[in-house]
Amino acid sequence: MNALVAAQSGRSFYEADARERLHGLLDADSLREFVGPRRRMSSPHLAQLDQPGAFDDGIVVGEGRLRGRTVLVAAQQGAFLGGGVGEVHGAKLTGLLERAASTKPDAVLLLLDTGGVRLHEANAGLIAISEIMRATLAARAAGVHVLALIGSGNGAFGGMGIVARCCDAVIMSEEGRLSLSGPEVIETVRGVEEFDSRDRALVWRVTGGKHRYLLGEARRLVADRIDAFADAACALIDAHTENHDPLAALEHEHAALAARISDYGDCRDGLDIWRLMGLRDPERLPLLEADAFIQAVAERSAPCT
Repeated sequence: MNALVAAQSGRSFYEADARERLHGLLDADSLREFVGPRRRMSSPHLAQLDQPGAFDDGIVVGEGRLRGRTVLVAAQQGAFLGGGVGEVHGAKLTGLLERAASTKPDAVLLLLDTGGVRLHEANAGLIAISEIMRATLAARAAGVHVLALIGSGNGAFGGMGIVARCCDAVIMSEEGRLSLSGPEVIETVRGVEEFDSRDRALVWRVTGGKHRYLLGEARRLVADRIDAFADAACALIDAHTENHDPLAALEHEHAALAARISDYGDCRDGLDIWRLMGLRDPERLPLLEADAFIQAVAERSAPCT
């Protein structure tokens, strides 16, 4: 590994852009991008709305090696229209997953950084989300391990939040967020009494990586480093078995969601759920680093120190 890649792999996942994350995650010089900026496959709709475009339409897709393992990868550019999914953006991601079903790499890694569907081309984006979900499940049915990596500024919301939960597993950092509706959307529709989007601590207690890990939605909680995401991805890839039944896994998730509503349906804050889980000193959990947090959760009744 050359010095540049080594420096990138140890840097913040949150602060990096899409290509920096991929180059830091993958083995040196192994990334081969599909439909890159030189192809100029930008959205056909944005110019009609006087909106700037991007030659990659806000997503990088390709193939590479992850510590020797063959992987297909996609990384959303959160700085471009909030990582929103439009027609071309969605087609690139769908095509990558369809390629995975036919070529059967060791895994597909989806580095999500998105608020959901791009409102500028909402109908095309909604269709794209359905195609991405279908392609994700088809890749899993073909025996390909599909992982979602979430540790970005936008997190994974809207339709791409659903896509994340269609994957085999989710890897998150504390900085990542995962949900269907964003805090501002909830506040707009239901009022500030339902959810105060300006309360950043509340937002992260409800949608952040720590809470999603406690609920079992994130399989791994990692520190905000690109190499920490790589370590977790490798561990999950190596633990994957080809006879894994995605339908049974989805049914298990549905059962877990039903149990969660029964157990925590009246809770209005992540802290309420953490108390019901039997965690001691839940108010201090958000202050812990990832490793200390995981240890405190494992110990359950042990005090947070």
